[in-house]
Amino acid sequence: MSDYNPPMDPLDILYEDAQLVAVNKPAGLLSVPGRGEHLADCLLSRVQAAFPDALLVHRLDRDTSGVIVFALTPHAQRNLSMQFETRVTKKTYVARLWGRLEPKTGTVDLPLIVNWPNRPRQMVCHDTGRPAVTDWKVVSYGENETRVRLFPKTGRSHQLRVHMLALGHPILGDPFYAEGAARDFPRLMLHSEELRIKNPEGGVSLKLRAPAPF
Repeated sequence: MSDYNPPMDPLDILYEDAQLVAVNKPAGLLSVPGRGEHLADCLLSRVQAAFPDALLVHRLDRDTSGVIVFALTPHAQRNLSMQFETRVTKKTYVARLWGRLEPKTGTVDLPLIVNWPNRPRQMVCHDTGRPAVTDWKVVSYGENETRVRLFPKTGRSHQLRVHMLALGHPILGDPFYAEGAARDFPRLMLHSEELRIKNPEGGVSLKLRAPAPF
């Protein structure tokens, strides 16, 4: 990641109240700082520049864009973290995949583990992997590609990327898992389109959305 050149887009705030702030993360920006001064610029530090009390709840991969939420109080951080942990949250992603994915709906249930010699890559491992489940639904077909919505039931690292690869349809532009023509895109074609959570103060359902830029 020595070639880290994050986009300098202004903060795109989707929602804010006294408990939380939701923003639309651009692709190419780390959610949290990496190791080393050259990886210090991240979404968390940018959000904290505008909201000094902002606290981390969850992350998106550097190459993934879309909805991410930050807590503004310790209570909200605990509450939201528990929602993610107990899978109260509902997540919807949009992705463009290599090839024609059929059938039009289905579920991938494959346990994942870090691929230690090649980290941060992950891999399927039925012996020691942690449970990982993703539902998919085809939106449309293009020329040798498929647009899908993905509904992760768990939140493993690189889950959507490895699950689509396991189906034989890597996400376009994936620097870790796609090869050849499938990799030759300006960015990873994966976007967090919608996140449904309950407001930590009062429990009202919130639907946070950001349309896919591709």
